[in-house]
Amino acid sequence: MSLTSLTVTPTHRLPRTRPFSALLCFGWPGAMLGIFVAVPFLLMLRVSLAPLDKAQLWGDGLTLAAFTQLGEHGIGNALFYSVAFAVSVSLVSLMVAYPLTWLITRMRKKAQVCWLIFLLATLSLSDVLITFSWQVMLARKMWISQSLVWLGLLDRTDSLVPGVGAVLCSLLYISIPFCVLLLFPALSRLDQSLIEAAKTMGASALQSFFGVVIPMTRLPIIAALVLSVVSAMGAYTAPLILGRPETWTLSVLIGNTVLSAQDFPTGTAMAVVLLSVTLLIGAISALVLRRGAKA
Repeated sequence: MSLTSLTVTPTHRLPRTRPFSALLCFGWPGAMLGIFVAVPFLLMLRVSLAPLDKAQLWGDGLTLAAFTQLGEHGIGNALFYSVAFAVSVSLVSLMVAYPLTWLITRMRKKAQVCWLIFLLATLSLSDVLITFSWQVMLARKMWISQSLVWLGLLDRTDSLVPGVGAVLCSLLYISIPFCVLLLFPALSRLDQSLIEAAKTMGASALQSFFGVVIPMTRLPIIAALVLSVVSAMGAYTAPLILGRPETWTLSVLIGNTVLSAQDFPTGTAMAVVLLSVTLLIGAISALVLRRGAKA
């Protein structure tokens, strides 16, 4: 019998996707995105184009008055400060989270599980509770102020609230666990033989860390940075309670414009600008991640 006469009969075949199953798999997430993302965004865009009418929250018709008056509300400085502060929070979070994650991955499994549970537990706290907790801890009579006096960084015990440092501490408390959880899978699956090979070729522990470990985890690093930036740009409670009026972020200005001034069109126009900048950051990061994955 020749080899050409042999036929191969597949033992199993992949099941065909039924139209109803495909509709259920893709239709349900699409419907949820439309209801909870697209519809609120369209409503926000509609309000931003409406004329001001405090009696009815916003008036009928379409106008660009809310966008043309944004310069009078100092949105440029607030937006620049919000982006710069969010980037600072992201960089500090990564500087703390990356070595912490590296140490966690070097521990035993039980210790790793305990650390991950602890980090997840911190994320379960409300941002309001975290903000007021930092307000209490940074008060004049608490140990943080007294420790700074003992170290010679302060002349006398004083309240550290309000201040930029207080806002930074509150946002770092939220951002660092997110960064650790994003970095942990990549660092835990890192091939240790590559590090040993670098050491065999004469690289020190520090050189192998910066020359092998960090380049191999550049994509999770970018993802953690972007998530921290987006989270910090949308922060409201911490800048409002722990910050000063001159260092309020754009989110706080939006809340004050809508709640205090009852100017819904201008507040939603600010929100559209903030959302546009956030989407731009996300699009740039997605492009960088895609190119990095192909490299």
